[in-house]
Amino acid sequence: MTGYALITGTTSGIGKALAEKFAQEKINLVLVSRDAQKLGQQAESLSDKHGIKVSVIAADLEKPDTALMVYEKTRQLGVEVRYLVNNAGFNECGPFLKTDLTKEIDMLRLHIICTTEMMKLFIPDMVKNKYGRVLNLGSTGSFMACPNDSVYAASKAFVLSVSKGINAELKGTGVTVTTLCPGATATEFARKAGMERTLLFRLFVMNPETVADIGYNAAMRGKTYVIAGAYNKLLVFFSKITPPFILNPMTKIMLRWWREI
Repeated sequence: MTGYALITGTTSGIGKALAEKFAQEKINLVLVSRDAQKLGQQAESLSDKHGIKVSVIAADLEKPDTALMVYEKTRQLGVEVRYLVNNAGFNECGPFLKTDLTKEIDMLRLHIICTTEMMKLFIPDMVKNKYGRVLNLGSTGSFMACPNDSVYAASKAFVLSVSKGINAELKGTGVTVTTLCPGATATEFARKAGMERTLLFRLFVMNPETVADIGYNAAMRGKTYVIAGAYNKLLVFFSKITPPFILNPMTKIMLRWWREI
């Protein structure tokens, strides 16, 4: 079998930039996303540009048993997944009393259940082969409660926590699990979540290519987690030493729901 990187949510944003980064490093790809047409176009472009093999799997990872389908498809394709990138995600942002429960449940399924299932399925093969790199997408919200974005931040806190625990368990196996924790990034993510007018996405916004480079390098070095950007590192540092009665109002201001402005 040939070594591949399997990346979810690749047709835009950080996932697209990560696919480009792995392709630049001449690593073959399995791209997983919902839009089959966009996946096909992306695969053709990356293959032609970088001279690598690219397979695609059109899948809605919010649905039950989809992770298993993706795993079984890779077995049918005869590819060895040496690099697993759980990037797919979205945000249902706003005050808890006004957000959509159905969207929040889908978000929890994607960020928590699917990420866990994908690791459960692919990591045993990596351990057997004595090498593997897993990169999970967290957030600066992984480190703090975020009023006006409470459920999203909690889901990303799970990603960071479970990744750190599994990484510790895997010590000595040749397999590592890294969490990439970006802050505001210039992608479609904010627009889709209705966050583009929040103060958070008006200040210190990073480009996805820079975030992807940081995540890729951290994963290859086997780091437990990495916070993307100096501003975001400061943000996380001060969130740990700032008392909640100060931090929570500040966070609410940064994430003030745009419909209330």
